[in-house]
Amino acid sequence: MPSTQRLTQKETTFNYEVVKRFELYNSLFQTLPFYQVKDTGILLPFFSSHCEKEVAGNNSPSAIIESFFKKYAPDIDHREQLNRLFRFIQYIERQVVLFDAIEDSSFGKVGRSDDSGTLQNLIQQASVSEQARAKISEQLKEFSLRLVLTAHPTQFYPGTVLGIMTDLIEALKTNDITSIDVLLQQLGKTPFFNKTSPTPVDEAVSLVWFLENIFYHALSGIQSKLEEEFELDGSHQVLELGFWPGGDRDGNPNVTTETTKEIATLLRQTIFRCYYRDFRVLKRRITFRGFDDDLATLEKLLYDNAFNPQEKPKDLQPELLKSLRSMRDTLLTSHDGLFVNIVDNLIQKVQLFGSYFATLDIRQDSRILRDVFKYCTTKIYTGVPKDYQNQTEEAKIKSLPFNQADYKCPETEDDMTRDTLDTIRLMKQIQHNNGEKGSQRFIISNCQQATDILQLIDLFLWSGWEKDKLSVDFMPLFETVNDLKHAGDVMEKLYTHSFYKSHLKRRGNKQTIMLGFSDSTKDGGYLMANWSIYKAKVELTAMARKYGIALAFFDGRGGPPARGGGKTHRFYASMGKEIANDNIQLTIQGQTVSSQYGSVETARFNTEQLINAGITSALHPNHQDLLDDRHKSLISEMAEESHRLFLALREDPLFVEYLEKFSPLKLLSQINISSRPTKRNPGAKLKLEDLRAISFVTSWSQLKQSIPGFYGMGTALKKMKDGGHWQEVKDLYYSSGFFKTMVDNCMMSMSKSDFRVTGYLEDDEQFGEFWKGLRDEFELTKNLLLELTDTDLIMEEFPVERRSIAIREKIVLPLVIIQHYALQLLSKTDDEEMTGIYNKLVIRTVYGIINAGRNLV
Repeated sequence: MPSTQRLTQKETTFNYEVVKRFELYNSLFQTLPFYQVKDTGILLPFFSSHCEKEVAGNNSPSAIIESFFKKYAPDIDHREQLNRLFRFIQYIERQVVLFDAIEDSSFGKVGRSDDSGTLQNLIQQASVSEQARAKISEQLKEFSLRLVLTAHPTQFYPGTVLGIMTDLIEALKTNDITSIDVLLQQLGKTPFFNKTSPTPVDEAVSLVWFLENIFYHALSGIQSKLEEEFELDGSHQVLELGFWPGGDRDGNPNVTTETTKEIATLLRQTIFRCYYRDFRVLKRRITFRGFDDDLATLEKLLYDNAFNPQEKPKDLQPELLKSLRSMRDTLLTSHDGLFVNIVDNLIQKVQLFGSYFATLDIRQDSRILRDVFKYCTTKIYTGVPKDYQNQTEEAKIKSLPFNQADYKCPETEDDMTRDTLDTIRLMKQIQHNNGEKGSQRFIISNCQQATDILQLIDLFLWSGWEKDKLSVDFMPLFETVNDLKHAGDVMEKLYTHSFYKSHLKRRGNKQTIMLGFSDSTKDGGYLMANWSIYKAKVELTAMARKYGIALAFFDGRGGPPARGGGKTHRFYASMGKEIANDNIQLTIQGQTVSSQYGSVETARFNTEQLINAGITSALHPNHQDLLDDRHKSLISEMAEESHRLFLALREDPLFVEYLEKFSPLKLLSQINISSRPTKRNPGAKLKLEDLRAISFVTSWSQLKQSIPGFYGMGTALKKMKDGGHWQEVKDLYYSSGFFKTMVDNCMMSMSKSDFRVTGYLEDDEQFGEFWKGLRDEFELTKNLLLELTDTDLIMEEFPVERRSIAIREKIVLPLVIIQHYALQLLSKTDDEEMTGIYNKLVIRTVYGIINAGRNLV
């Protein structure tokens, strides 16, 4: 079938299943009589169309809103106008939820119109011949996929709203009008935001909901299919889960040792709760003689660990598997295998999730770990030379002694030192309680030198861990452009270090390296960040192969392309043989959790795509993705040009001031969505380097100027065109999956930009030229990308996604206008009461704008 015909069918299906149904249910929704919203539902369509018309004329937000009230509600005062704006926000927030629910309910018809890139596609490949099946089976024995849920807020919906959404999706699947009507009424009366900021434990509880209700079922379903089709015996774990809330100190300074302990206990109890529910099904079927004692013992074991906190918990995976396998053998030998499939299903889940459910990763910044190391050398005999701190890096590496001790940090020491050392001890306890995989990974953020890893190992050895029983993987995280450049040298020093080499050997000669997309984008811009990570992966892969190390990359990806998101599976499918790709590990964060893994169906689909990408990349490498020297030179030249422009923008004296004045950057800390601060050094004056990547990207998304996702790309392409290399760049786009995916994700970012919203700034005395520079780069990038891709519209190749984004942008345009209006009012008032109201108006708009974007953070 020609692609154009298939795309037309997709669009037709989307229009029927999503657009038409949204129009229908939205009209129902807008007539609901909510508290204090008289006539709001009727007035909102007029407000939306007024915003659309006025923004096209580059009118300021103040002019747009003032002219609206003058025309449609001329008799109300300013306070009542603000009240109406709050009511509009209330409606639009819920329109976004309705659109989300309708899209999710239609996923089976719209989201996967063909099975390319899924497990079904692999099965079809395997059906061609036994040789093809054997190749895929062999590759699956080497491959693994780890999805790591991070400590960032999953989205801005509280648990109550998530519950309504889940029920609404089910009702929409069958167009159950009565249930939909009741759920929309419930939605209208349910608060959409927390009154207080969540704690790290609250965030963990929110994400555990996804583990329990989504991943438990989705991953076991995929595992069953893999074992059934490719004769896997369950000894190799293809699918793994990781968890950051409660372990990520660098991401959240509010995390404590007690938090980590509480969340490790939560994960353990939750997985036993899942097992207990499945056991109840098993018990209803296994009613034969000879099973009573085994069933009673198993039931007590699961119930106690699911619902009664254990004084001395231990890893029960071996015991559970032994009992279940014994039961299975009896069913096969004495009962014709009746209901053995139910037992097999529980065995498989216990193999997948053990007593830990998801591995609780620990992460801390290298600068803090260096301080703790220095502290320890002054408090205990470590064998570290007295002049150690003044030595060169090479001398430090040679002089580290790796002596064992059992130092317990006094309670009188500072919080950071005590937390670091206590957490290192706690990891051993978690391994005893939940199994080794309960907490076996320590990630060093801002890793810049080999001693950052080696000194941390010493901290473990001084905290009661033994050299030959150090069941921990130490993982450097390279984030900035400069750190990525030197990552290869750092790893070579580790691979050739006698103690580290011995440690790696005990860990199966496997090394995981984490690469951060978010901070590298903030540091170097979109093109340079992607190219720096690609180059680092090539170099690090070569280095690992040189020393016989099995390398896995752990990619710290956010939701939007500016933070490594977008069409993630296509990035992995485009990895050539120069890059280790047998193990895919990535963070699932931001709204990606709910938008891509919010139901069992979508979670299975997106997980299968990643498995397919990894297997396909290994079995059928596209040799064109092995960039030759000329192609590397082209991309490098473009990256340098883009980097130059991005650095010039960052260094512009108006850069931070522009963000502070026209985006809600300064107010993000007041939004009760996260337990962590929006920037490092919270008490100091705002500096770009202290600003967290999530806040940086969020601020630009609220401005409808996705600068981190495209800025510099146009100038880089223009340099190629002016230099006579345009045809080479076009050839590169059509031949390199890596470059094509990077370009396509850039266009996704641009599709969520709308410079009309801030068009009134063109004549601003202070910021006019700065704004025009941003707008001009956007227009240049858009025009050259359309020419490069031989298309007439941004995202023309992805009509369904393009239409979905366009509808979402239309829904939230009034929120964007309200936000900018409130920011304008804030700059003109000294009244404390009105400042509070305007702040609240800004904050309320942030929720809806980000929720509508689905991968804006």
